[in-house]
Amino acid sequence: MASNRHLGRIIVLQSLFEFEFRQDCGDDNSSIEEIVKRNFERYHDLIEDKKFTVELAKGVSDKAAELDKKLQPIAPEWPIDQIARIDRNILRIGLYELLYEKDVPPKVVINESVELAKAFGNINSSKFINGVLGTALSQKDTKKTKTKKSK
Repeated sequence: MASNRHLGRIIVLQSLFEFEFRQDCGDDNSSIEEIVKRNFERYHDLIEDKKFTVELAKGVSDKAAELDKKLQPIAPEWPIDQIARIDRNILRIGLYELLYEKDVPPKVVINESVELAKAFGNINSSKFINGVLGTALSQKDTKKTKTKKSK
């Protein structure tokens, strides 16, 4: 299932990249669901966990603005709109999984994000992704610890 989900994340990344690009070009008729469906066709027989992939793409797309607001303070020297489109979408996927996918261990989320960055980003992308998501995870863990102590 793990490699199956890795391929699913690749499809999500490609779909989010295309969706964002089309939106930036003024194509308001595109939908993430249509793009994911089309991208699935190529790997139809290889992906068993289609639900995970579709929900991940839809979730990241729906919460992109919220995710960006949470990412900005973690990497303040890099305004979200100045981060390379591929890196920005990898960060969104990773942060979404850290926050909303309870069945995926955080270390797996970060590792998968780093692997996506190595495959699709530039030479420094994997370090950047690892640093930002590592900080997001430590902040999340700190909030959990404070909440437990206050109870």
